[in-house]
Amino acid sequence: MGHNHHRDQASASRPRDAAGAFRWSIALNAGLTALQLLVGAAFGSLALIGDALHNAGDVVGLLFGWGAERLSRQPPRGRFTYGFGRSTQIVALINGVLICGAGLVVVTEAIQRLHSPVPLTAGPVAWAAALGIAINVGSARLFGSAHNHDLNQRAAVLHLLTDAAVSLAVLISALVVGFTGWLWLDATTAIGVGGAVIWSAVGLLREAIALNLDAVPRHVDLGRVEADLLALPGVIRVEDLHVWAVSTSRTALTAHLVLAPAWFADPASSTDSLIAKARLALALHGISDTTLQVEESHDH
Repeated sequence: MGHNHHRDQASASRPRDAAGAFRWSIALNAGLTALQLLVGAAFGSLALIGDALHNAGDVVGLLFGWGAERLSRQPPRGRFTYGFGRSTQIVALINGVLICGAGLVVVTEAIQRLHSPVPLTAGPVAWAAALGIAINVGSARLFGSAHNHDLNQRAAVLHLLTDAAVSLAVLISALVVGFTGWLWLDATTAIGVGGAVIWSAVGLLREAIALNLDAVPRHVDLGRVEADLLALPGVIRVEDLHVWAVSTSRTALTAHLVLAPAWFADPASSTDSLIAKARLALALHGISDTTLQVEESHDH
């Protein structure tokens, strides 16, 4: 008996449109950057100026992320038969590098300030830092829970939350310095925050690199996927199983389902029904794009 082949390309399920979150976050952070630069320069806070520069990096990262989000929604054309979803993975990698670089800048600047403390006027600096916390946390909330399953949006949220942490450090140190005059505290706090920023960026970079190398996304348990396919009626073996991320929010799978000869001999057997059951099982794993080939086993 010859092989019975069936291929199915499931349509991709799109996540909630994040354009509004990106747009508002960029606008709010651009305004915050300008304000913090003015206050930092006027009242002698190098820490606040550093926070403003970090915010400027956030704006650049968010612009990259927004552009990639829009590009990933363009339909396939020409040589780009998979579309442009991979752009979100590339931008997540770029954002990871930017976040890591921002952390290094904060740590380097803080070490220099330990040796050369800079007097500051605590009141205006504290207010500007508090505004930075509110804007960055509020911007992160605009993305909702979608960022948990989208590395590009997760990079944007990480940008915002790390900058909120930097602003919190500036706020606390400004208040304490205002009461005690301990100028060294500002620099010490900044070193801790910079280290935390770098640590968070390393995790993002590792995942972005893995996805760009077509690794199985972290939310997919490959063993359970194979077990669910083997549990389908008639399936005795799964071959050439591949799972990879088409974008930071779309996961694809290809596989050969090898079926027992008895399955083909049963008049009630339906390839379309089998493929439909497979698609439902794979959807529970967050896999939206599937290509399945059904063939008969010739094992004796």
